[in-house]
Amino acid sequence: MTPAEILQVLQSEAPEVNWFVDGDGYKYEVEAVADVFDGLNAVKRQQFVYKILNPYIADGRIHAVTIRALTPAEKAGA
Repeated sequence: MTPAEILQVLQSEAPEVNWFVDGDGYKYEVEAVADVFDGLNAVKRQQFVYKILNPYIADGRIHAVTIRALTPAEKAGA
């Protein structure tokens, strides 16, 4: 999958999140910024993203992904 294809999947499943995807066809980096992450710990935030990507990980279209999930306030302060 290309970063654009992954971005399309993420946006269609969770349009309330601002998604940023980068990668080389083997390893991807996903950044998600949304109020939905407010009050969630790091594990719950990652689970939110993995729930969307798991079918593509399971069938081998995505091999490795690094996830950074933030609230807008955390992003602004980063």
